Amino acid sequence: MALKKLQIQVEASGAGGNTPVFKPGSTPEITALFNPNQLQFSKSVNWSQQDAKGRDTPELQFTNSNPRTLTLDLLFDTYDTARSDKDDVRTKYTDSILKLMLVDEKKHRPPVCRLIWGSASYFFQGVLQDLTQRFTMFMEDGTPVRATLSCTFREWWTNNDDLQKQALQSSDVAKRHTAKRGDSLASIAAEAYQDPTLWRPIAVANGIDDPRSLIPGTALAIPALPDRYLRRP
Repeated sequence: MALKKLQIQVEASGAGGNTPVFKPGSTPEITALFNPNQLQFSKSVNWSQQDAKGRDTPELQFTNSNPRTLTLDLLFDTYDTARSDKDDVRTKYTDSILKLMLVDEKKHRPPVCRLIWGSASYFFQGVLQDLTQRFTMFMEDGTPVRATLSCTFREWWTNNDDLQKQALQSSDVAKRHTAKRGDSLASIAAEAYQDPTLWRPIAVANGIDDPRSLIPGTALAIPALPDRYLRRP
């Protein structure tokens, strides 16, 4: 089996709107010359202190979460391939990483990236927040031929994507679902409520008399479950 290389997929330049567009086959991709030896993920949340007189440990109130960060080192080397033109590691490799921090003139911000490695479509979506370039080998004329790039990506989602992602994790929030071929009310209930037997609230909310006659493409309202369902053992 061929060794899978880590790839950084860059959103299409100048695509309209704030939602990043990734076009298969035409979206720019940066392939790591050598895979990183570790991926470091970090996540933090913010709590505000509720001051109260006489308390040794004041109560904390949750305010919001910070985006995850992903830190990794990428190694690039042109020493073994350098010919008389002395391949510059910057022009051949590292400048493409640096460009991830430059503003797209149509979007007025740097691009959003997706990191892909292995069989998963992508395991992280974010923007390059910090970049440190260390050039560690040079030709006689000073041309750099080896570099280590320390990259920190910050997770990025649109507000709508983030709200939908949160809603998918909760059974007490109303949602919508577009029926696909092979869907049934039971399978939709399993996805929405983690229980296929709870298909009846979906049928009632959408006026479905026959749960077996579900037409692909139908937009369904997925209601919040009543308390009697949420509290059942």
